Amino acid sequence: MSFEFHQLLQPQFYIDNGGLWLLLFIVFAETGLFVGFFLPGDSLLFVAGIFSNKLAAYLFDTGSDVLNLVMIISMVSVAGVLGNTTGYFFGNKVGHAMYSWKENVLFKRHYLHQAHDFYEKHGAIAVVFARFLPIVRTFAPIIAGIVEMDKKKFSYFNIVGCIAWATTMIAGGHYLYKFFLVKYGFDLTLHLEVIVLVIVLVTTAPVIFKIIFGKRNHTN
Repeated sequence: MSFEFHQLLQPQFYIDNGGLWLLLFIVFAETGLFVGFFLPGDSLLFVAGIFSNKLAAYLFDTGSDVLNLVMIISMVSVAGVLGNTTGYFFGNKVGHAMYSWKENVLFKRHYLHQAHDFYEKHGAIAVVFARFLPIVRTFAPIIAGIVEMDKKKFSYFNIVGCIAWATTMIAGGHYLYKFFLVKYGFDLTLHLEVIVLVIVLVTTAPVIFKIIFGKRNHTN
């Protein structure tokens, strides 16, 4: 079977070709390697929930739907926490130097001060809800590190956010698949492309909305 680049945007491609270990790497890479913003994070976890038993078999199939699901959610949560932590410490490492950078069209020092004030006031919300927003979740922990958000506060809400994200997306995929299959005889695996498109639209809508209307408010 020949490889085509568009397959990289299809969550099932990663499940079929890399299984559990590639799933965990992608979750980590989204924030830990700062280059994963293009990866199908939310939709990948949703599809992972559908194939949770298959993924569990890569490590240890407990023989229980629930225990397999809990195991996958736990491992994904750990990968997310480690990724965010790596992003935070990277930002914390380079943050001091940024305050001495020369200002230009793209960089203004007051942006850092604004970000610092925002994280001081809304840091918990930013860390938790960033997990549910594509692209934003890649850079949120880095910015938290740059503006020197309190480490203990960041760590706590990092764990809360990752567990909430992993549980919501993976359990959602698992139980919605079972519900539609048992209740209506409708197999979600036959319509994954449409489902993934809907998830992408729903999760990116807030970001697009903020970009569009944020610019309008700024110009006004």
